[in-house]
Amino acid sequence: MSIWNFIQEQILGMKWLNELIGRGLIMLGLDVEERVGGSVRFFLYDVMKITLLLCFLIFVISYIQSYFPPERSKRILGRFHGISANIISALLGTVTPFCSCSSIPLFIGFTGAGLPLGVTFSFLISSPMVDLGSLVLLMSIFGVKVAVVYVAVGLAIAVAGGTVIEKLHMEPYVEEFIRRAGGVDIESPALTKRERVRFAKEQVAFTFKKVFPYILIGVGIGAVIHNWIPESWIEAVLGGSNPFGVILAALAGIPMYADIFGTIPVAEVLLYKGAQLGTILSFMMAVTTLSLPSLIMLRKAVKPKLLALFIGVCTIGIILVGYLFNMLQFLLI
Repeated sequence: MSIWNFIQEQILGMKWLNELIGRGLIMLGLDVEERVGGSVRFFLYDVMKITLLLCFLIFVISYIQSYFPPERSKRILGRFHGISANIISALLGTVTPFCSCSSIPLFIGFTGAGLPLGVTFSFLISSPMVDLGSLVLLMSIFGVKVAVVYVAVGLAIAVAGGTVIEKLHMEPYVEEFIRRAGGVDIESPALTKRERVRFAKEQVAFTFKKVFPYILIGVGIGAVIHNWIPESWIEAVLGGSNPFGVILAALAGIPMYADIFGTIPVAEVLLYKGAQLGTILSFMMAVTTLSLPSLIMLRKAVKPKLLALFIGVCTIGIILVGYLFNMLQFLLI
């Protein structure tokens, strides 16, 4: 346990960095126990911590992803049928793009290539909601039990959502140009280790440029909540005294656009301020899976009835998960 606590607090949580920043601010004359100093400390610490973890995780995940180009992923998915195909599709989503808008082009490609619609929707749900990066970042803040259960439940939503869409036979509600596109099998050239490293470095630079503004916004919001919003306000809206907190959090997350890296700082502070765990995770899932820009992009590929079903299935699943986590919070934290 002592070794794991060291990993949790000093490697993943980077408590040493928080102490170092605090000492530096004190030397500059800021009182880190006051609101302004505390906000500056929180902002610098979380931005640096998330950025370091982000770059490392993107490199590792992108290196793994280099072994799963779209053509190979399509061939892998084509070997499975039934619910096993949904499970494999959801698992493949964990090593693919970090946000819903990046996942949609792959979803369109898989659908146009003739893969079952439910399988492609399992991928679409899983890809932004659950990835290896979110697992490590959640471990750094909430601990290993919360992180593992979050990933397991996210995969369950992806599999269940895809299965429901498959059973309802919604193929006619895919736009005609997608159904007629067909698939072209293009053999991806075998990459050397050096080429895979170069690919991973390029993905770090590309994803960092895209994600970093949302990290700044998320940490900025977290700093304000952490030091300026009374705990009583958070508890009243998102705490156990409000039975509708999960629903409010899920609905509030839909119009927003961010990824898991931008929402985690806000989630961290909300938990510290007294919000319930399930309510926070529902907010995170809604932001990453049902963001308004991604729904607008998805509408170009599917008809309104299928889009409404996708939103409904995901929303119900996210809300149910939120209430489940709230009931089990005493076991997880």
